[in-house]
Amino acid sequence: MPLYDNDPSGEQRRIWSEEQLELRKKHELNDRLSFDISLKGLKYIGGADLSFPLNDHENAVACLIVMTMPDLQVVYKRFLETKLYLPYISGFLAFREVNPLLTLLDQLKSEQPDLYPQILLIDGNGLLHPRQFGIACHLGVLSDTPTIGVAKNFLMIPDELESITEMKNKWHATLQTKGDRLDLVGKKNDVLYGTALRTSSKNPLLISQGHRVSLDLAVQVVLATCPKYRIPEPIRMADLESRAYIRNKKHIQSSKTID
Repeated sequence: MPLYDNDPSGEQRRIWSEEQLELRKKHELNDRLSFDISLKGLKYIGGADLSFPLNDHENAVACLIVMTMPDLQVVYKRFLETKLYLPYISGFLAFREVNPLLTLLDQLKSEQPDLYPQILLIDGNGLLHPRQFGIACHLGVLSDTPTIGVAKNFLMIPDELESITEMKNKWHATLQTKGDRLDLVGKKNDVLYGTALRTSSKNPLLISQGHRVSLDLAVQVVLATCPKYRIPEPIRMADLESRAYIRNKKHIQSSKTID
């Protein structure tokens, strides 16, 4: 029986941490892509996200979107209704959400491999993670797909990165226009965890390497997919479409909720 927040020994966290560190041996941070930093040759880009009915943290709809570049037109859309039995625990999001995303990628690879994305944007962190292996890294390694982590909220890494208040003060002082970035460097080991990137007039996004992509190229991809909004179009559409799916499916809306 899995142990979670009621596990005083933290045994489940230890097991998951070891699994992350083992998978990290296959993790690549250099560009291994079919296009360069100019994005020439980038034809298909993907976005993945999960949405939940209101006040329900168990039933979810995962969505995978594939768009053309550079015009950002949707050419593939697939949903998966799923039940998430594991709770959310900071630092271990992949163990809760990665399986339905893997299923969607496998379906695409089987059904329409010609539309498989050359790079995938994930609503979550990559290297910006206590063990430098967030969900974007996890999914990238397991699916053998280049990935980028795109997070809306700052994940604090104790003793490595500054507090949320300190970071926000720096953002407001230094990130003035679209494309401005503030790299997030660890205090102890100089690890480049990611960057705070301004993509609009709103708060910056936290961009971090997932798998087989450098941070500089990740930034270029994110900026190219944010022509109008703060959130990159592939992720924004995956979020909007999965929410619309839930609104149109009464059996999901009426499912048992967990407060």
